[in-house]
Amino acid sequence: MSEPPFRADHVGSLLRPAALLQARAQYAAGESPVAELHSIEDDAIRDVGRMQRDVGLRSATDGEFRRTSWHMDFIYRLGGIRAADGQITVQFRNADGLLEFTAAALAVDGPVRLEEPIFGEDFAFLKSTVEPGVTPKLTIPSPSMVHYRGGRAALDPAVYPDEEQFWTDLSRAYAQQVRAVAELGCRYLQLDDTSLAYLNDPAQRAQLAARGDDAEHQHLRYIKQINAALADRPAGLTVTTHMCRGNFRSSWAAEGGYDFVAEALFTQLAVDGFFLEFDDARSGGFAPLRFVPPGKLVVLGLVTTKRGALEKKDDLKRRLDEAARYLPLDQLCLSPQCGFSSTVEGNVLTYDEQVAKLALIVETAAEVWG
Repeated sequence: MSEPPFRADHVGSLLRPAALLQARAQYAAGESPVAELHSIEDDAIRDVGRMQRDVGLRSATDGEFRRTSWHMDFIYRLGGIRAADGQITVQFRNADGLLEFTAAALAVDGPVRLEEPIFGEDFAFLKSTVEPGVTPKLTIPSPSMVHYRGGRAALDPAVYPDEEQFWTDLSRAYAQQVRAVAELGCRYLQLDDTSLAYLNDPAQRAQLAARGDDAEHQHLRYIKQINAALADRPAGLTVTTHMCRGNFRSSWAAEGGYDFVAEALFTQLAVDGFFLEFDDARSGGFAPLRFVPPGKLVVLGLVTTKRGALEKKDDLKRRLDEAARYLPLDQLCLSPQCGFSSTVEGNVLTYDEQVAKLALIVETAAEVWG
């Protein structure tokens, strides 16, 4: 395919190299100037761009190397939103037990607005480094993530006595962001949205209901607001969304198939493609894909980023055949189930294991689709 998403693709974040992690630590400790950190980031992004090209990928990201977190770095740069005094604690789990992700809470204490293109300079640098034939991709959190982390309680009632105005302002800010990055030459934009996957988990819906949200219909609100943000997107801009159930140091936060949101999600969300997590039983079966309409692409995340063991090519082909029972093979693509480093810490696997997984995806896609 000449347009994204590609038959072999990846979600976005990549393992940070040791030199970059060291540079970030030195800068945080006040031991080096910001210019030195940026120079090391630039070199790391050039290197990881070459890696993506060399394994045969037709899209490239900057690995999210300039971020600490896939979403909060973006959200805190929206006007009207700041880090609050409290903390957001999300409980993750894996086969070894439980661990917690903790970040500053957010407060919406002013009208939500876009003050400048967020990650605009980052994208411009990435675009300047890719070679002809490689499409640079920008990943940003979806509008849903601004609400899911705090809900109505995060809104200052003096600013937003009516929650509808918050949603209007948020979608307007995102629409401006979409147009701004398109003007910078972005042709491939991805909205990362864990909330639409989390809402499949009854435990997550119970948490939202307990804080006063309409958990049974929250996904419909999120779909509506994403569509409002994309309503006037420029021609030639491909927009996808990625949905997973949490990805922090090889652990997850939610479980359950896509069944709860599937019909509304696939038939109403105005994106060109869906990156879906399907690396193990937590994600459920492929039956929800029956709701995907013609013309939409689904990028199946069959290769896990949570551990280094390499999948078998025949197993991936078998699972593609299973998915093709519900959606034609021509509407399917292949990718990892999530990023390799949604936060700066990264998942528990090596750089070489990461590269091997990306190469496997490219090789498998070539054999399946030609």
